[in-house]
Amino acid sequence: MNQILVVEDNRDMADLVAMHLRDMGAEVTVCNDGTAGLKQAMTGNFDLIILDIMLPGTDGLQICKQLRMESNYTPVLMLTAKSTELDRVLGLEIGADDYLTKPFSIRELIARVKAILRRVEAFTQQDDADGEQVLRIGDMSIDYARRTVTLAGEELGLTAKEFDLLWYFASQPGRVFSRMQLLDRVWGYGHEGYEHTVNSHINRLRAKIEQDPSNPRYILTVWGVGYKFTDQEKQVTS
Repeated sequence: MNQILVVEDNRDMADLVAMHLRDMGAEVTVCNDGTAGLKQAMTGNFDLIILDIMLPGTDGLQICKQLRMESNYTPVLMLTAKSTELDRVLGLEIGADDYLTKPFSIRELIARVKAILRRVEAFTQQDDADGEQVLRIGDMSIDYARRTVTLAGEELGLTAKEFDLLWYFASQPGRVFSRMQLLDRVWGYGHEGYEHTVNSHINRLRAKIEQDPSNPRYILTVWGVGYKFTDQEKQVTS
C-alpha cells in the first residue's frame, strides 16, 4: 500500500484529495500547515508528498528545498494557485517531480499521482535488479544504490534531479536524447514547454563534473537534436 502525505491548508481541498487517494488504495496522512508538514515529511516513510506552495508556517517551496538538502528524495507533486511560469520553474528547479495549478480536476490529480508512483516503482525495480551496481566512466564513478558520484576520488554534491539525469545519461552512453525526451524520462509527464529546465540542469551538471564546462568531456551537445553522454568505454561492476 502506498503511503502518501498531503500538505494543504485548505481543509476541504485536503479532505477531498485524501478521499480520492484512499479510494485508489493509498494510506494518506494530512497536514494543514507547513511546519507540521515538514516534520511529517522528514520523519515519515512516504512514497509521495503532495505539497501546496502557499502554506502557513513553512511554504511548500521551502519544504521541498529542505527535503532535497537533507537528501530526502521522496517524490513531490506541488499544488499551486499561482499560474506564473516562474513559480513552476522554481518548483522543478529545487527538486519537485511534478506540479498542478489550481483549479485542477481530481481525475488529472490521480493521473499525475499514478504516473509518479509508476516511475518510483520502475526505479525501485531497477535498484533491486542492479543491487550494488556502479558505473565507471574514466575517473568518474556513479553508485546507483547509494546515489553518490565521485570524480577522481572526490565525492560530488549533486541534487536529486542532477543525479537522476546523470544516471540516465551514463547508463545509455552514446544515445542522443532531445530535451523533451529527457523531460519525459527524468522529470515525468506534464512538463511540456519547460525544456529550458533540462538546459539549466545540464549546465549545473557540467559545472560539477567537467574540468572545462565549455569543452565538455562527458555530457556532449548534439546540435539541433539534444544531448548525449560520451560513448567512451564504460565498466559496470555489481
